Amino acid sequence: MHVLSRETMGRLTLASAIPASRGLRHLLLTPAAMLLGTCVYGQTIYNLPSNTYASPVVQPLPTTPAAETIRTVPGQLRNPAAIASFLVKLPFATGAVPPLSIVQIGDSHTAGDMLTNGWRVRWQAEYGAGGRGAQAVGRPYPGYLSWGVTARQSPDWTPNSIFGRQRTEGGALLGLSGFTQTAQHAGASLSLSADSVAYQFDHFSLCGLTGPDKGVVHVAMSGTERDWSFAAATPGATCFDLTTPLPVPSVSITTVDDRPVSLTSWESQHQAGGLTLSNLGVVGSRLIHFTRNDDKVLGVELRHTHPDLVVVAFGTNEGFDPGLKLDEAETTMREQIARIRRLLGRNVPILLLGPPDAASSRSDVALPGLSQTVACGNGWSVPGNLARIRAMQIRLAQEMNLAFWDWQGAMGGSCTTMNWVAQGLQRGDHVHFTADGGKRLGEALAADLDRARLDLTK
Repeated sequence: MHVLSRETMGRLTLASAIPASRGLRHLLLTPAAMLLGTCVYGQTIYNLPSNTYASPVVQPLPTTPAAETIRTVPGQLRNPAAIASFLVKLPFATGAVPPLSIVQIGDSHTAGDMLTNGWRVRWQAEYGAGGRGAQAVGRPYPGYLSWGVTARQSPDWTPNSIFGRQRTEGGALLGLSGFTQTAQHAGASLSLSADSVAYQFDHFSLCGLTGPDKGVVHVAMSGTERDWSFAAATPGATCFDLTTPLPVPSVSITTVDDRPVSLTSWESQHQAGGLTLSNLGVVGSRLIHFTRNDDKVLGVELRHTHPDLVVVAFGTNEGFDPGLKLDEAETTMREQIARIRRLLGRNVPILLLGPPDAASSRSDVALPGLSQTVACGNGWSVPGNLARIRAMQIRLAQEMNLAFWDWQGAMGGSCTTMNWVAQGLQRGDHVHFTADGGKRLGEALAADLDRARLDLTK
């Protein structure tokens, strides 16, 4: 196999791009993982004050599907030239070492990994499976879902988060994943295991906080073992890497002494070409909560993951907020996109995902007095603030040289949520998606990006 570095691929021109080979690697999901896809993966928090956190609520699926079969609507990608420098690399991904890296940050849609998993499976079959990518460490909350790999942890770990019931003001600093897990004594353990051969890995990374009081972890990866110390003269963050000659099914981490260890993210890769798609989301969060992570920690992790494409997928919780201040949401988006680029040290291609079509049965959320609110029948309406957020994102995409994918448009437009729920593709809350719905949407996004790549090379 001819190995291409990211830098080499970056120098390739659109005219020299070649069609990608298909069917290179196919990912397998275990029956257990498939069952997990039918579970509620997050809490319904959309219009609550930022200091509240609701408990999981199971929303029933319909028993009678609608007569008309749902089909996604193609052609929802706007301003694809903004991510052309990423798209041109795709045909060469099978020879990329390390794999191409896509990093998506967002809310429960990202945390739940429905759309992102559909996208990941489609593109890893098309361009090569580079592993699972970056994730929050361990299982930061009950119901945490991670397709393709399984995380376990002893009860010794305490999470901090940018939002939600795990959040502690003044707690451990936070980074890219939005979660930091801390243990205070020796013997606290974590593990990460591949659910199938497709997700085995030969490269593992662990990021955490450093400082004069920090402790040591022992890392074991199928016979390869290391002790990593997070002790440093000054507070900060670092990432360690461990490579094995062949892909392995698991890695384990154990604290060595009674000094505190605070871990912010881990990453598993298969370094034989392909790509990774990391979904780093926090249930209930908005982009404003992303400002709660620390610049130094975030910068270390962003540079370590070295994303070839950053995906920003916020907007649903903002759109369900009846007190939305659109000018403040716009300022936050401008500042956070500039911050990501500044911390990366380069003008990374960025794709915005607009919020999906979603509805509320509460008039204080839907706001029927807004001209943008659309009544769907049976007491459900698409909140007008969702349309306002989406319009703002489309405008910013043009002004800031970002690509934009219209998630609502891909579903078919306003109030199509009613049919998606009726056919079991969207949950009964009219917001979240089932595994099948996520698969369709992830494939639709992948197809739009593929078409854009081909159009750019004509």
